[in-house]
Amino acid sequence: MPAHQPGAGRADLVADTALALLAERGMRGLTHRAVDEAAGLPPGSTSNVARTRQALLELAVRRHAEREARLLAEMPDPRDGPEALADGLALAVHRSLTGDRGLLIARYELALEATRRPELRAFYDRTGAVFKEQLAALLTAAGSREPDRHVLSLVAWADGLLFSCAAGSFGSRTPDLDEIRTGLRELLGGLLGARPEGAAGD
Repeated sequence: MPAHQPGAGRADLVADTALALLAERGMRGLTHRAVDEAAGLPPGSTSNVARTRQALLELAVRRHAEREARLLAEMPDPRDGPEALADGLALAVHRSLTGDRGLLIARYELALEATRRPELRAFYDRTGAVFKEQLAALLTAAGSREPDRHVLSLVAWADGLLFSCAAGSFGSRTPDLDEIRTGLRELLGGLLGARPEGAAGD
């Protein structure tokens, strides 16, 4: 059931299983008992790790962020320019779509639940702020003079693509790496004032 990482501890097993259940069964299918059963743990094990539902959801959000952070671990030096940054981001987006797509579905379940639970919203936003800060730093190094605004544009573009291809109207078609790279080069070229590769006058 869970895409569990070898050598990880009990809390990570519970969190990985929770994410897998969210992707497979939705929010209603996520219970402490269901996690115990799916993970092959003795009854009550999940409650020992996360006693309340809020604690279980926070554990899932934290684990999700850890797993997604690996996708940004191989970014090129943004000072090499917008095209280099686009190449690195394209690889991260493509891996999200072609790797564990269930991780994307689990993120949407958690995001929607956060709209109904103010305490989860606060935790979800704090966790997500780390990614915004990383992207802002990358864009600043690449030459952005308005990194906060550009982060919003970049996240909106990437999230729109991911949702459309994982759960939306383009769910039956996954763009290849070249398509994603081209889209990001066009976007970053516009945001940062660089011309796309091969543009007239190069």
